[in-house]
Amino acid sequence: MRTLPPFPSLRHFLSWSAETQQFQRIADPVALRHQMTAVHRKVLEAAGPVLQFDAPVLASGALSKLPVVVNLFGTTARVAAGLGVEEAGLDDLGAFLAALRSPAPPDGLRDALSRWPMLKAALATRVKLVNSAPVQQVVHAGDQVDLHTLPVQTHWPGDAAPLITWPVVITRPYQSEASAVNAYNAGVYRAQVLGKSRLIMRWLPHRGGAAHHRTWAAQGQKTPVAVVLGADPATLLSAALPLPETVSELTFAGALGGARPRMVAAKTVPLMVPADAEIVLEGWVSPTETAPEGPFGDHTGYYNRAEPFPVMQITAVTHRENPLYLSTYTGRPPDEPAIIGEVFNRLALPTIRAQIPEVHDLWLPPAACSYRMAVISIDKRYPGQARRVMMALWGMLPQFSYTKMIVVVDRDIDPRNWDDIAWALATRMDPARDVMVLENTPMDYLDFASPLEGLAGKMGIDATTNIGSETGREWGAVMQTAPEDQAFAAELVNRLMPELGG
Repeated sequence: MRTLPPFPSLRHFLSWSAETQQFQRIADPVALRHQMTAVHRKVLEAAGPVLQFDAPVLASGALSKLPVVVNLFGTTARVAAGLGVEEAGLDDLGAFLAALRSPAPPDGLRDALSRWPMLKAALATRVKLVNSAPVQQVVHAGDQVDLHTLPVQTHWPGDAAPLITWPVVITRPYQSEASAVNAYNAGVYRAQVLGKSRLIMRWLPHRGGAAHHRTWAAQGQKTPVAVVLGADPATLLSAALPLPETVSELTFAGALGGARPRMVAAKTVPLMVPADAEIVLEGWVSPTETAPEGPFGDHTGYYNRAEPFPVMQITAVTHRENPLYLSTYTGRPPDEPAIIGEVFNRLALPTIRAQIPEVHDLWLPPAACSYRMAVISIDKRYPGQARRVMMALWGMLPQFSYTKMIVVVDRDIDPRNWDDIAWALATRMDPARDVMVLENTPMDYLDFASPLEGLAGKMGIDATTNIGSETGREWGAVMQTAPEDQAFAAELVNRLMPELGG
């Protein structure tokens, strides 16, 4: 699958970013409190480079010894690169993900041989265990642990405390073996710094880390956890991808990375951790102790309220010599999660088409939090088809259960073009006939517009051309310029007015 060189560590990806003029170091002192987020946002909105702040200013006013890297995935091209491909290769990668969910048996020897790249990728997921690792060149344990020495940002004026925003949190279920990496879950959950050696782990109940925690807590046991800071790009993105539950994020990272993932035994907890990461926080999450997490600025553009989440006691901090600290912010789009979401939208399309074949294209507008609204273009063939597609999408993948508005358009409409969407709504949709409203359906509890927490309505809008029994009126014909006239106009304008670009 890969068309780019392997990036076995964050540093390899930064080197590639520098070679492709997508990396900028900042020597000026920049405060971790608010200032760094402001600079990051300014650069991200301009589709700018990866940033490395070499002089982060701690809350005490002292300079941190650790540089901070931000805007790693600030463009869709860098997200694709983190997955190992150029943007043009995302469709093939999406097809690979679709095959993972519903693999079809090979049709003869030729078909089996054609799947060799997929087999090779699967073999690359076997973990390679090592006895020593760069991430354990320096070890601080017990009383030596001090999270305040890390350059953790405070992003927004209303934030309650410094917040770790790009951790890959590794857990395993109760009674699994520490060596059984295939059983691990790796998720990206934000973590609030609570003190020198304590974090608040914000994993929502439906996430894999929370599910593993429940298996330990049910036995009255604390949960072993490793928080990886500065993982390689394949591991970072695998932890964020909506993979099938049977696919381990850490082993899938091997398929993306094109090489077997290197893991090493943690120093103080029974877990394996990525050998080539920058920093690992090891510790245990209490089965009972919680603390109020937040408020923090969130991807909705609002502050979420403080809520109780489990507390993690840090038993060791291991890191490379001269480590880098990877960070980001979340807020009203654009932000890095929204840009990653654009790419994941494209990756999901083959999986969606496998279940709903009439879907031609789909867009989740980043401005709508990347999941709360969807625009779908379809090849319409029969009455009621648009409604069937809406219902199928809401019930197909868990992430679409939080999509509260779906607009369905015909194939001649570009679902990424607001002007096209507005025209379809204005000329093909009747509010009394073509709007479907559902009540009391699952919703993100961060949706403050919902009348009840976790329950809300959903709206489907059929903006397709009505056919058959959907209307009793004759439908107008769409006006279009003939192809030969378009070609004539393009040649004439290019020759007489080249500054217009044809």
